Amino acid sequence: METVIMYALFAVGIILIVKGGDWFVDGAAWIAEVTGIPKFIVGATIVSVATTLPEIFVSSIAAVEGHEILMSGVGDYIFQAEEKVSLAIGNGVGSVICNTAMIMALSLVFMPTEIERRKFTPKAVHLGLALVALMVMTRTGALSTRGSIILLVIFVSFILENIRSAKSDSLDDDDPPQVDKKTVIRNVLEIIAGALCIVFGSRFLVNYGSDIARSWGVSEGIIGVTMVAVGTSLPELVTAISAIIKKQPSMSVGNVIGANIIDTVLILPICSLIYGGTLPVSVQNIFLDFPVCALVSVIALVPTVIGKKFFRWQGILLLLIYAAYLVIVSSKLDWYLSLFNV
Repeated sequence: METVIMYALFAVGIILIVKGGDWFVDGAAWIAEVTGIPKFIVGATIVSVATTLPEIFVSSIAAVEGHEILMSGVGDYIFQAEEKVSLAIGNGVGSVICNTAMIMALSLVFMPTEIERRKFTPKAVHLGLALVALMVMTRTGALSTRGSIILLVIFVSFILENIRSAKSDSLDDDDPPQVDKKTVIRNVLEIIAGALCIVFGSRFLVNYGSDIARSWGVSEGIIGVTMVAVGTSLPELVTAISAIIKKQPSMSVGNVIGANIIDTVLILPICSLIYGGTLPVSVQNIFLDFPVCALVSVIALVPTVIGKKFFRWQGILLLLIYAAYLVIVSSKLDWYLSLFNV
C-alpha cells in the first residue's frame, strides 16, 4: 500500500507542476503587460523563463535538501548530500536530453519544418556555447563559482538576444489587456496558485522520486535524468503535441530550444549557489549525461543551420539515441562507465 501511495504522490507532483506552471505563465504574462512592459519583452523574458519553472524548482529544492544534509554532519552526510544534488543536476541535464531526443524528435518525425536561419542561428549558437562551457567547467568533477558565472553570462546574453529578436518582429497594434477588477483578481490568483502548485509539486517530485530510487536500488541521479526529467518536461511535451495537431511544428521547436538553453545555463548555477558555491558532478554526468546532451544537440542543430530546415531523419536518429540512452542508464550503466575505467 505504501508503494502505491509513493507512486501516486509522485504522479500528483507532476500534475501540480504542469498545471501550476501553466497558471503562473498566464498570470505573470498578463500582469507584466498591464504594467506597461512591451509584449515582446514579456514573451522573450518572463514567459521563456517561466516555462522552465518546473525544472528550476525541482532542482532548487533538491539542492536545498542536499545543502541541509551536508550541513547536518550526520552519518554518511557527504555521500547523501551528493546523491541529492545528483537528482538536481540529473533533472536539468535530463530535461535537455528529453526535450531534444524525445519531444523535438517526435515533432520532426511527424512534421519536419523549415527555419529562418537569421532567427534560429543565434539560439543554436547560445545552446552550443552553453554545452561547451558546461562540459569544460565540470571536467574536474565539480562546477565552480567561476563556471556558474560563465553560464549566467551566457543566460543574460540569450535573454538580450531574445529581446532584440522579439523587438524587431513585434507589432505595435496589439490590443491592451483588460484591467477590470475581476480580471485582475483572477490573474493574481493564477500567479499565487501557480507558484504554490509548483512548489508543492516540486517537493513531491523530489521526495517521492528519492523514495522510488531507493526502492529500485538505483541512484537519485538516474531517477533525475529519467522519471523526474520527463515529468518536468511535460509542458514542452504538451506544447509539442498541440503544435503537431495545429500543424505548427516551429512553435514546438522554438519552445524546446529556449527551454534547453535555460535548463543548461540557469539551473546548475542556481543549484551551485544554493549548495554552497561548488556543485559536485558525478562520473555519470561527465561521461554519459553531458556527452549525450551534446550529441543530440549537435544532431538537432548543425544539419538544421546548414540546410535551413529540420529533417525527418534527425527525429528518427534522436529517438534511437534516446532509447539507447535509457537502456544504458537503466541497466547498463556500470558496464558503460567501466569503458572509461571509472
